[in-house]
Amino acid sequence: MTNTFTEKYTIPYYDCDAEGLLKVPTLIKMMIRTSGNQSDSLGVNAELLKSFNINWIITEHDLTIHSLPMSGDSVFVTTQAESYNKYFCYRKFWIHDSHRNELAVMESTFALMDNTTRKVHAVPDEVIVPFESEKTKRIKRGEKIPTLQSESINRSFDVSFWDIDDNHHVNNATYPAWMMDSMSYDFLISHVPSRVMIKFNKEIRYGEAVDSYIEEMDDNKTIHQIKSGADVCADGLIEWKKR
Repeated sequence: MTNTFTEKYTIPYYDCDAEGLLKVPTLIKMMIRTSGNQSDSLGVNAELLKSFNINWIITEHDLTIHSLPMSGDSVFVTTQAESYNKYFCYRKFWIHDSHRNELAVMESTFALMDNTTRKVHAVPDEVIVPFESEKTKRIKRGEKIPTLQSESINRSFDVSFWDIDDNHHVNNATYPAWMMDSMSYDFLISHVPSRVMIKFNKEIRYGEAVDSYIEEMDDNKTIHQIKSGADVCADGLIEWKKR
């Protein structure tokens, strides 16, 4: 692989769940942090983005988990900016254990948001060229998430200061936490996600009230939807397996 960037990370106990496994939202944060560090190393930093009045946002994650690392484990987080078009950038992530066994892989779609209009901004050459990604006209469309049929609210949340990031909206890793928090303790203590798909539709800001909807399917799958008022802000599909 070319244009990859790898960092080593040791899992602290406070990033793990009650059974000592890395929390899935933290797994996503580790991956996104690595992409940010790669960007900084190439000079595509906050100062450059500020000069265009833009910032990165994420429109989609598709995460496959083979095995979650445990507290104290050392892992290698690798990322590659694979391709881009006028408005979207496609990035891949891998996590390997100390023996280089693949633990997880994620494909994500990034875009750039104008900080004033809050709308998607065309990707400037100055931002994308350092990654040496393939330029394409193709727009990748991820697997379709089934439509939620049930309108039953499982959990409600108020967006706190700690949920938002430097875009002044809810961080992308908070959404899977809201989705999984809709499951019961007994289920979560006996199951872990093997796949997490999320499509982000609309940003959520500080102080908003959020409702988390869930529908259980066959084969240990759950469909999720995050709403703020009447707005569908994110759709999700989680596949589960026994611990």
